[in-house]
Amino acid sequence: MNTTTKQPPNPRPPMKSKPQRRCVACREMKDKSSLIRITATAEGEIQLDPSGKAPGRGAYICRDEQCMKKAHKIKGLERSLKRKIPSEVYAKLLE
Repeated sequence: MNTTTKQPPNPRPPMKSKPQRRCVACREMKDKSSLIRITATAEGEIQLDPSGKAPGRGAYICRDEQCMKKAHKIKGLERSLKRKIPSEVYAKLLE
């Protein structure tokens, strides 16, 4: 005898999880929307990506000034993007 019971339908739809990314400086996982994305294009150009959808290799960093300074000190962006980062990019981040 098959005695399976049907469960009532869930009244709430399942919550969508927010995408998580790791900051290259503090190494903490945070919501993608709370981080800044920096991309390295195929031409070798480094640029800030406010939309988060630009093509190319990307790295994420917190909006916190301390994280930006730490990323520069430990060369977190250079390691993640696998290329030299000009000091102008760090200056632009601190603005």
